Amino acid sequence: MRLDIYRRAERGGLFSYLAVPEGKRIPEEATNTDWETEARGIVFNDDENELPHFSIENPVQQINAKGYAITSSKITGDAYRSVR
Repeated sequence: MRLDIYRRAERGGLFSYLAVPEGKRIPEEATNTDWETEARGIVFNDDENELPHFSIENPVQQINAKGYAITSSKITGDAYRSVR
């Protein structure tokens, strides 16, 4: 699968990431935030359980369920607490 990756700024200089299948639009429920393009056409093996560089867990399951995969709020929260 090929993915387009977007990012948005969070507190503490961190970023959340959103992955959608290449060429697809960001689903409407996720467009209420200003996402910036991070990368286009990232090759992702469907057998993998995460996109570690973007802190996205279970991307295939998330995409199948809602059309996109997003960084876990637990990850950004943990990372934020660790840099404070």
